[in-house]
Amino acid sequence: MEAVTFPRYSFAKRLRSMLKVDFKRMFKSRLFYILLACALVMPILMTVMMTMMDGSVSVDPQTGVETVIHGPENTWQSIGTLPTADGAAMGGMDVMAMCNINMMFMLVCVFVCIFICDDFRSGYAKNLFTVRARKGDYVISKTLAGFVCGALMLICYFAGAVLGGGICGLSFAFPGFSAGSLVLCMIAKVFLMPVFVAIFVLISVAAKQKAWLSICGSLGGGMLLFMTVSLITPLNATVIHPILTLAGGLIFAVGLGFASRRVLDTTSLV
Repeated sequence: MEAVTFPRYSFAKRLRSMLKVDFKRMFKSRLFYILLACALVMPILMTVMMTMMDGSVSVDPQTGVETVIHGPENTWQSIGTLPTADGAAMGGMDVMAMCNINMMFMLVCVFVCIFICDDFRSGYAKNLFTVRARKGDYVISKTLAGFVCGALMLICYFAGAVLGGGICGLSFAFPGFSAGSLVLCMIAKVFLMPVFVAIFVLISVAAKQKAWLSICGSLGGGMLLFMTVSLITPLNATVIHPILTLAGGLIFAVGLGFASRRVLDTTSLV
């Protein structure tokens, strides 16, 4: 009677299989396409709305102070704050400075949290770790899936910003920066995405079935770094900015990836 042997799969083969499953699920997920559609439509609606409100005056009923609302003058204000003549970023707390493409770093947490929560809620994760994948493979696969989703959301937002600027007749000039700097800015933002995705994956594997808890925790954790995004990825970016964000993304992805695997090793899967 021949002995029954079970094949041993290499790390590359296990990860390839895990990625195939996750990306197939992602591209068939309705939530994925809803988020991409939101990323495309948001800059168009915001640009149109702010352009229509340009010049309107609001009065504080208690102090009588009048505030004039200024709409966008340049298409690239949806991507970041326009730099001044000396190359520094303009200050201010206007709507376009706060509500621009950087919101995608927080919105991607919805995909990551629900994507992971569904695994634990359905029992798929427990079955997966029992018969197929290792916890480290799971964390890497989810981080890569979240990164791809976040990168596509940034691209969709950029396309929406261009469409919004064209619809409203805004300028496409490059005051204080160049087209090359804009490209480097977008690359830096894409490379920065793993930092936020790694945080969201860690919080999601800790919360497991509780999607509301993982989303609230992810938003809170992401806000700790959110205010630095505009400084790390300015419109007048240079080659050093993508290099720094790539290094930071890899460090966070690896470091928090080990933390996520540790959480899965030391906590119950149900």
